[in-house]
Parts: sequence; C-alpha cells; structure tokens
Amino acid sequence: MAHGAGGKATRRLIDGIIAPLLLPHVTEALGDSALVDVNGSGIAITTDAFVVTPLRFPGGSIGELAVNGTVNDIAVSGATPLAMVASFVLEAGLPMRVLEAEVRAMAQAASEAGIAIVGGDTKVVEHGKADQMYITTTGIGLLRPGLTLGPRSVRPGDKIVVSGPIGDHGITILLARGELDLEADLRSDTRSVLPLVDAMLSVAGAGVRWMRDPTRGGVATTLNELALDTGLGIHLVEEWLPVRDEVRGACELLGLDPLHIANEGQFLAIVAAEYAEVVPGTIIGEVKDEPAAAVLVTTGYGGSRIVDMLVGDPLPRIC
Repeated sequence: MAHGAGGKATRRLIDGIIAPLLLPHVTEALGDSALVDVNGSGIAITTDAFVVTPLRFPGGSIGELAVNGTVNDIAVSGATPLAMVASFVLEAGLPMRVLEAEVRAMAQAASEAGIAIVGGDTKVVEHGKADQMYITTTGIGLLRPGLTLGPRSVRPGDKIVVSGPIGDHGITILLARGELDLEADLRSDTRSVLPLVDAMLSVAGAGVRWMRDPTRGGVATTLNELALDTGLGIHLVEEWLPVRDEVRGACELLGLDPLHIANEGQFLAIVAAEYAEVVPGTIIGEVKDEPAAAVLVTTGYGGSRIVDMLVGDPLPRIC
C-alpha cells in the first residue's frame, strides 16, 4: 500500500523500476504531465487512476475528483485542458444509481472546468475484486506559448506560494470513513485550479518558474521532489502555512503532519521574488542554496526541522 501513497516508497518504485524500463529516453524531471511536441505544437498529456473510499464525501465524490484531478495536472503543467477520456472498473453488484450519480458528477465537473470528455471504456469485475468503482482518466492540453516551467527554472531567492489552505481533502476523507470518533465541519477542496493558475500567470507570466498540485504525499512530498530535482534547499515558515483549525486539530490528535496530507484543489508555485507579492495565494517560504536537496521548516519557536517525504501510508484510498 505504501508504494501507492505518493511518498518515499512510490519514488523508489518509479526510480527503481518504472522509469528505467519504460522511460529511458526521458531526460527531464517527471512532472504532473508529459510534454510532447506534435507538429510544432506543445502538448501536455496526463493519466491518473482514482480509488477513493468512500465514493462520496463532504465536498465531492470520485467522479468529480477524476475530472478535477486530470484538469489540475494539465493546468499546473502550463497547458490549457482540451479533452479527456475515462475508463470505469466496476464491481459486480454496484447499484446503478451509484454509477449514474458519479457519471453525472463527472459531466458537471467537466462542464464547469471547460474540458470535453470524448471517449472511454468500461469493465466489470467479480464482486469482491474491486472496491465498488475505480476510474482512470487520460487528459490532453495545449501548452501556453512562451512559458517554461520546471525544476531547471528555479533559482535561489524565488518564493514558494500555495494557492489556499492545505490538508482539507485528506482529513475530510479520513473522517468520512467513520472509523474515528472525531467530528469536524470540513469539506474536501476538490475543484479545478485552472482559474487560479490563469490568475497567477496573468500577473506574473514568465515570473512563474514551476507549479505542481500536492495530492498524494501532500506539500512536503511535492517540495521534497523539487528539492531533489534542483539540489536546492526549500525553506518553509510554519506560521505562514495556511491550515484550517479543524485540520490542525485532527492532525494533532492523530499524530499527523498537515504537510503530508493530500490536497485536491490547491497548487504550489515557485515564483520569482519580484512577482511574489502580486500573485494570488500565500507565500510560505523561499528557495535557498542550503541545505542542499532538502526541505527545512522554521517553527514558531524559532527552531527548525527537516521535513522528509511521506513514509508509509497513513491515508489509503484518498484520490
């Protein structure tokens, strides 16, 4: 299970087996989308699988999540989403009303995000061989001209910006399972981040160096991947992190770090310092030369701590 959690085990799986065997020709750092040239046009392609439990939760559902997750991967890659296809793996005995509700949720989310669903596939497996429903998606988008995003563009002195509160989705899913005697007025943040990305690029343009959506593994894992890809130090200020009281309280009770909790409607950006004050979002830190290839958090008491990638699998089936 840890190999699918988006943390250290996932990174080892990709770096140790998948990338060497399937992507030996890829020289750039892997991101949320693959970038290819088609007859002179830059195209972003992304694929994802969604296995959330429960299927419906406060603020969203697996169908809405599948569309928004695909749109977001394309958006943070610097592309405008164009079209997507979707596949369903359904467990025998799944009520038709459940399937219809998720198909309707997908249609509405696609309409709101401005992306067309143009095809797909459906498979049914024996009862007990799947957790009700899995959805896989593949989306394509058109890269924006003149925009270069990636670890190679990041420089010391750049600012780290997050679009909104972190940890809402992961904690919402955890509480929605009803396995813990905790209550909180909390909803998943699942949404399309395309309008937020458009707003940032409209005011910062080439000043935006890098973007990612911190889903599995949370902000800490995403920024650790950036630190490894650049060899630079990522400095965060704990007091600057936007975390709702409900998320912070649940994390304290459960011994979790909000930085490791999944998000489905936020994105991280590295922005040149001269643009940082005008872009939408919250500045949470800065890129520096040291410590090399690590994420450092300054606490409210003036000390500091190294924050690693997610280890293990505290929140299975979240996206």
